Amino acid sequence: MKLLLFIVPIFFVVINIPAQGKKDTRKPNVILIAIDDLKPTIGAFGDEFAKTPILDKLAKKATIFTNNHTQQAVCGPSRASLLTGKRPDYTKVRDLKTKMRDINPNILTIPQYFKDNGYITAGVGKIYDPRCVDEFRDKPSWSLPFIKEADLNYPQKYGQPELGYYQNKEIKKKITTLRKLAEDKGVSNSNKYVRDRYKPPFEISTVPDEAYTDGAIKVSALSLLDEVSNDSNKPFFLAVGFKRPHLPFVAPKKYWDLYDKDAIQLAAFQKKSKNGTDLAYHNSGEMRSYQSPEVEYKLDEKNLLKMDEKLQKKLIHGYYACVSFVDNQIGEIIEKLKEKKLDKNTIIVVFGDHGWHLGDHSLWNKHSNFEQATRSPLIIYDPTVNKGYKVDSPTEFVDIFPTLSDLANIGIPKNLDGISLKSQIKGGKNTSKIYAVSQYPRGNKMGYSFRTKNLRYTVWINNKKSTVPIYKEDIFAEELYDYENDPLETENKIDVESYQKKKTTFQMLAARYFKEQLAPVKSTKKKATAKNMYINKRAQVISSYIINTLKLSDKKGQFLLRILSEKYNYNTAQIKGKNLSQAEKKLIYKTSFSETRKKLSTQFTNREVAEIQKLERSKQKNINNH
Repeated sequence: MKLLLFIVPIFFVVINIPAQGKKDTRKPNVILIAIDDLKPTIGAFGDEFAKTPILDKLAKKATIFTNNHTQQAVCGPSRASLLTGKRPDYTKVRDLKTKMRDINPNILTIPQYFKDNGYITAGVGKIYDPRCVDEFRDKPSWSLPFIKEADLNYPQKYGQPELGYYQNKEIKKKITTLRKLAEDKGVSNSNKYVRDRYKPPFEISTVPDEAYTDGAIKVSALSLLDEVSNDSNKPFFLAVGFKRPHLPFVAPKKYWDLYDKDAIQLAAFQKKSKNGTDLAYHNSGEMRSYQSPEVEYKLDEKNLLKMDEKLQKKLIHGYYACVSFVDNQIGEIIEKLKEKKLDKNTIIVVFGDHGWHLGDHSLWNKHSNFEQATRSPLIIYDPTVNKGYKVDSPTEFVDIFPTLSDLANIGIPKNLDGISLKSQIKGGKNTSKIYAVSQYPRGNKMGYSFRTKNLRYTVWINNKKSTVPIYKEDIFAEELYDYENDPLETENKIDVESYQKKKTTFQMLAARYFKEQLAPVKSTKKKATAKNMYINKRAQVISSYIINTLKLSDKKGQFLLRILSEKYNYNTAQIKGKNLSQAEKKLIYKTSFSETRKKLSTQFTNREVAEIQKLERSKQKNINNH
């Protein structure tokens, strides 16, 4: 029998007990501010180079979570997970094309839950990734029509940014020339024609803030703030999603001028980790898609992106300029809150949806399980506390949903994957979490990364996700990094003798996590007996063997597990305690075999069904012999 990876079933239970006594019945407003691709390049998070006076000031009376991590370091999956409080293996949004409600039509989101609890909900900019929701940016979430980028208004003098980004006159002129060339050639999609040939990774211009997308988002946010606060009888939930510092790094010149270009430091370690796995890396494809004549990209023999120092410094300069640009836009929203005397009853949440590589490991963009991709800033301001705290124990974006529900006193939905951070916002130093979990796919392998206070363990699982049983033989590679002694992740410590106890501990923690993530097997009985549990476990073992052998998709694997569980439970119910003859038992088995074949045929070809039943018999025999 295969040895299950999960060994020790340990459970943590978080019990929310309502406070006793008289309460303020007035519900707090909420402003949720999302910043695309923002890593902790914020002064309050220890970055002395960053010019972020607004966020630094907010942090002095808010709680900042300095060891916070995204669930998956790419926009669509991160935001779907954050806004539902469920991990990517539950939402099934692990890419930039899966639509959240196509997979989980009844999934509950944060704004939807607040709307159901009497809030006016409104949004502008990038909250969900538009590729992963409907054309209304998730219609069930909003009381008012969501303001998309196409709905934004720009100063007439400047017009819309070209390709949604650029206002520099020279760049706009080149784009216009290329677009005309495409039209003359009869190209149906002239914008794509231009983007494939010319899309500079940065731009400097002397236009006002409002001529760029993020300035226009700010203008619409201020207008929405007026609209949602008109009804004094209803609290509001306002979501504002800024686009920078996502590529390209476009911002008015005044934000570039905040930084001394000669003081810019390059990433100190630009290599692969010693004893690491190639699965952990990528070739920075997103970065390389931003092209212009003055930019040159090269891949080295290890498939890592190499750029000269001048270009690296320009990109780092642009990233920081964009962070300062967005910081200033947030300042105007906070100032508007104060003018309307709403700041004393409005919770403010600011987050970056994931981190960003700026040349460390020769990586750019996100798309990894390394620290610079998963670590993401989280700031929560509660006006009833109005005091600054810093929490360095692990937290995750799935914690935002229960935290906001708790702070607003509207009850925490029962099936969320995160925990409430209310006690930390009120001064508690540590959370009950031992680790934060991030994940990232590479082909048919999924890397699950467990970040504790000082360590990171990443296990790469072959052809499986956490919703099905994971075995030791499913492990393809492991990584272990020590941030106290090796903050740059220069060496994978997984095979270092002095780290073997830590490795074993992490394997047990991962085992517990995978056990907790298993998709539940539906049962017709309210309570499962010990026999039922044994039967369902048998179904899990056999189905996992078949799934791994035939390399079945998640959807087909879960379907197979359900059908086998139904079959084994049916056989047991028909036979147990009935003193049947062998002939009678044989008839029952034959009937269930036939019914199972019919059910499997709805999802598999006849050939696949035959192979499944052959593997099932083989595995059953193996189990019985042991």
